[in-house]
Amino acid sequence: MQKTALRTASLLLFFITAIINPLFAQANQTKTSTNLISEERFIPINGIDQWVTIKGDRSKPAILFLHGGPGSPITPYANANYSSWEKDFIIVQWDQRGTARTFGRNAPAEPSPAYWKANPLTIDLMAADGIALSTYLAKYLDKPKIILFGTSWGSVLGATMALKRPDLFYAYLGHSQVVNPAENLVYDYQKIFKIATNAGDQKSVDILKKIGTPPYDSARSAGKLFRVIKKYEALNSTPAPASMWKMSPEYDNAKDDKNREDGDDYSFINYVGDKGFGIKPMMAGVDFLRDGFEFKIPVYFIQGEEDILTPKEISAAYFKKINAPKKEYFLLPKAAHGFNEAVVAMQYKIVMNYILPMINK
Repeated sequence: MQKTALRTASLLLFFITAIINPLFAQANQTKTSTNLISEERFIPINGIDQWVTIKGDRSKPAILFLHGGPGSPITPYANANYSSWEKDFIIVQWDQRGTARTFGRNAPAEPSPAYWKANPLTIDLMAADGIALSTYLAKYLDKPKIILFGTSWGSVLGATMALKRPDLFYAYLGHSQVVNPAENLVYDYQKIFKIATNAGDQKSVDILKKIGTPPYDSARSAGKLFRVIKKYEALNSTPAPASMWKMSPEYDNAKDDKNREDGDDYSFINYVGDKGFGIKPMMAGVDFLRDGFEFKIPVYFIQGEEDILTPKEISAAYFKKINAPKKEYFLLPKAAHGFNEAVVAMQYKIVMNYILPMINK
């Protein structure tokens, strides 16, 4: 009788477990599903609609990515590079004013030089956009602060935003940090001229001689200098694999291609300036060696050793002068100005090992 009672109890326990476990699993799944956020939409920011994607776990810290260029969005490639981060963070990508879908939403179908001149971009305007978006995100996602990441041109916005509104951010992480682009271009020109000459690259030397030493009156001349720089950065660094530039299908179409191309032209001309079009260079107002030392939040720099456009000599000198509660400088071998796997891995390492422990204290 005792064995029979035991078997009955075991069977009863089995059936209860069979019923209860799926209910708990369903409850956990519902909870997990509730925490997930995946939104892609236009958000009104300072008078215009701007394209923003928000993806990840609502219970985790939010990271705002500031792309480079200006006019070079990360959004189309975000899934390829940052989807694995979504279990640990809320990943926010933003097509800035003058970029990609934001540009396509607000510009005429065929933007002209007259449109460029009538709608100038400025550091103050774009930093104000970034601060407004950060304020919105903190409130919308119910976060005390967010993490700020800027690359190349985005590092101009990032540093400016962090200096102006440290109360909005846990930390600032700058990659290929821009310091004083107008003066840095002279350094870049001299360095690349020497490299091309030593390499016996007469074609590049002739181009450099023709455009001469910066500053330039035309965006075309600046573009030629940048192309020679990119050529030698590519020769001396580890390239990003093709998988990093796998575009999400929803961005792989003629309309988005046109918006990216038109926005890139518009943003680049505004950045470097063009006397013929009557457009003043945005970069002329950037000088963190003058007014960018006092950070009230932790600061982390990722610097490619083979970066010629924003070279280590300049970013390291600036970094040494920075006052911040905490600061770290990471020099990556075989990395240039842009992204490769080592850069993304270092981003993740810094956020996980340096910033997240500070947030979770």
